[in-house]
Amino acid sequence: MGAASGSLVAALLGAVLGSVGTEPSLHTLAEVLFCQPDTPSLGLAVAFDAEQLFSFDVPNSRWLPHLPDGPAWPTGIEEPRELQKDAALCRDLRDLLTTIATGPLPMPEAKGIPVANVFLQQPLELGRPNTLVCMVSNIFPPAISISWERDGIPVTDGVTHVTYTPSEDLGFTRFSYLALTPHSGDIYACIVTCERDNTSVVSYWVPQDPIPSDMVATAVCGAVTVLGILLALLGLGLLLSARRRG
Repeated sequence: MGAASGSLVAALLGAVLGSVGTEPSLHTLAEVLFCQPDTPSLGLAVAFDAEQLFSFDVPNSRWLPHLPDGPAWPTGIEEPRELQKDAALCRDLRDLLTTIATGPLPMPEAKGIPVANVFLQQPLELGRPNTLVCMVSNIFPPAISISWERDGIPVTDGVTHVTYTPSEDLGFTRFSYLALTPHSGDIYACIVTCERDNTSVVSYWVPQDPIPSDMVATAVCGAVTVLGILLALLGLGLLLSARRRG
């Protein structure tokens, strides 16, 4: 990826490859550190096969598991104070490459257009609490904001944002969750805004009215009843035909 105007993901620290099972399969364990002039200015995450395991909370100087009930970061491994050197190296590398990229022959800026997909976490049941998920992929640089709207009105209650997850193509993925109770006619929007140029990508979700289970059961019982009547009439017709022949 190229760089310009100070926007640069500065370092992919490492990848460990291994194999399991009788037939070798490829797995990737990656620890990715990025620094940039945008917000967040510094980020660090550990991922396995593009699934985030841990992220580093820079303001509070602590490791956080991706899942709230996930295991804690192992003690004695990459203590927060040890990451200061990596952060300083990342910033120095960013400044150096930015100077090179903005020289006499500036390089084009590397930029990804975010792709947003919105879906429910659980099967749809109108009037039942659920969670709407907005998965944003193809992020580069990692400087976006995610917001929600319902029927054109901003929604902030019940919103949870997750930190950036590195992907194998050196881009990033980010998730946002919205707790909701879906009703017929609702229109939800996940709005992804690129901080650098203030452009937005919008993905909509509208609940499709499912057929209530009691209506499905009634329809099935009705179909079975009609089929039973038809078979009974067919049997009666065959019986009368046989008697006439006799």
